[in-house]
Amino acid sequence: MAKTPGFGVDVGGSATKGATVDLRLGSLDEERVRIHTPQPATPEAVAKVVATITREFGWHGPMGVTLPCVVKEGVAFTAANVDRSWIGTDAAALFSEHCRVPVAVLNDADAAGLAEMRFGAGRDRNGVVVLLTFGTGIGSALFLDGELVPNTELGHLQVDGADAEHRAAASAKDSESLSWGDWAPRVSRYLQVLENLLWPDLIIVGGGVSKKAERWLPLLECRTTVVAAALRNDAGIVGTAVAAAEGRVR
Repeated sequence: MAKTPGFGVDVGGSATKGATVDLRLGSLDEERVRIHTPQPATPEAVAKVVATITREFGWHGPMGVTLPCVVKEGVAFTAANVDRSWIGTDAAALFSEHCRVPVAVLNDADAAGLAEMRFGAGRDRNGVVVLLTFGTGIGSALFLDGELVPNTELGHLQVDGADAEHRAAASAKDSESLSWGDWAPRVSRYLQVLENLLWPDLIIVGGGVSKKAERWLPLLECRTTVVAAALRNDAGIVGTAVAAAEGRVR
């Protein structure tokens, strides 16, 4: 069966990554290109990096871009780990102007969730499924019977009087030099609050720490089954490429 090509770019707080995607298999078709996200990560500066990656692959069709923002109809309404000037920016129009192709823009965790539900750990799973990405912050994607409920921002739940991601994100583990055994109870407490709110049937965890899932998943204490994301750090690229190919562009 012939390949079905797509293209996605995943904008993160520290790095921006892009690649062509085999939409039939849900895998990267070529080695991804990674460029440091500019600081400050203003709309114009990030758009130039995305355009550079797009030109690197000679891509000319519809493409997808993720942002660590709430995104509605292509417009960013929040800005997490990027410059606050993103708020109110028509990101889809901005990226289309720089890349000269139609662009779909999604919240980064939503894009990763789409990929995991289509090709990864959530494939063929009904009920309530939550994907959580542990990185600089905590991103979330919520699915009901396979359908995305966009822009949930569950990483900002209040847990014991604090924003959950301030204590349970992977960045908190690094900045406080926590061992896996010290960090896991923080994640457990966050998951307990989350599951009492939503009663999920499955929790999928992604982000860089998912590469070492065997070090901390067995330490978690919660009633919901928790599994590592299958696509790891490629999920955002794959998910946003899928969204673009399926017509979520302006």
